[in-house]
Amino acid sequence: MAAEDTAEQDEAKQAKPPVQRRPEVDPDNPDARAARRNRHVFVVGFLGGLGLMCAIILTWAVRETLSVLLLMLAALFLAIGLHPAVTWLQRRGLPRGLAVAVVVLGVVLVGCGGLGALAPPLITQTGELVTNLPGYLDELNRNQQVADFSERYHLIDRLKEAVTSENITKALGGALGGVRAVFGAIFNVLTVFVLTIYFLAAWTRLKEGFYKLFPASRRDTAREIGDEIFEKIGAYLLGSLAIAFVAGVSTFVFLLIVGVSYAFALAMVVAVCDLIPQIGATLGAIVVVVAGFAHSPEAGIAAVIFFILYQQLENWVIAPRVLKRSVDVSDLAVILSALIGAVLLGALGALIAIPVVAAVQLTMRKIAMPHLDRI
Repeated sequence: MAAEDTAEQDEAKQAKPPVQRRPEVDPDNPDARAARRNRHVFVVGFLGGLGLMCAIILTWAVRETLSVLLLMLAALFLAIGLHPAVTWLQRRGLPRGLAVAVVVLGVVLVGCGGLGALAPPLITQTGELVTNLPGYLDELNRNQQVADFSERYHLIDRLKEAVTSENITKALGGALGGVRAVFGAIFNVLTVFVLTIYFLAAWTRLKEGFYKLFPASRRDTAREIGDEIFEKIGAYLLGSLAIAFVAGVSTFVFLLIVGVSYAFALAMVVAVCDLIPQIGATLGAIVVVVAGFAHSPEAGIAAVIFFILYQQLENWVIAPRVLKRSVDVSDLAVILSALIGAVLLGALGALIAIPVVAAVQLTMRKIAMPHLDRI
């Protein structure tokens, strides 16, 4: 039997076709070396060109969808900031869906209250300003120095001709342009609002899906760092709201003392504008100063002095201390990150710059520093 099996194996080997091997290239043959080098250069060039094309397409796609991506980023940032409130309600026994609904309803009520307090006096006083501006220019012309300057250059007459409802409408881009801008702003606000609700409702699932992108061996570390980063972002938003609240209350008290009309509405303007880093406080101050001068010159001068002193106090004392306690970032890093973020992405960049710096600092402390210590 053993002899028969050996004979069958020999026959199977003879029946099996020989394996066709790739002819070896002679390394000493210069033509073979040149062909191999040319083939290698072609492959590298093709892959490089393909990568460049993909990079160009990706850049074009990001540029075309940048506005949408910024809206998504703003909604995600707001959802992370509102998530601690949802968690707090869940710990009190509410289901997650009901907790999200309560938080969203609170945000809507606060927004509607602010608009209700702000819109009527703003519309009324803007219309009155446009109507009475020629009369204000006549009063200004009664000043002897201004009258001499105006008579020489016909400045007041030109301003009175320019300041009309029709010219103001044209300067604002026409009625169609104004309507388009208003509806565009409303659409952006609604988009951010809807996306924020979606992110809040699906936050746990989205967060766990994000953590699954990390290898299993590093997933626990990623979860620990990520949870702490999200906590710092929420604390930063709460700190920003606290700073805006202090600005609004301080402005309200000042306007009541001075006796300027619409104190609550103007304080709301200051509080809302103060949420915009870098330029927001200045915009709110300009509105209040204009309202102060409309009331009386003394009130306008007092408003200028008040906001100069208060903004110095907020920029160098209140904001750095509150944000340092909430996100654990140094005062210098708070100021520099806000400036860099404003240059890169405007108001949104200034808003998210400080949490980003806190996240980078936390990642360095948790991962990079221990790795450097082991080397």
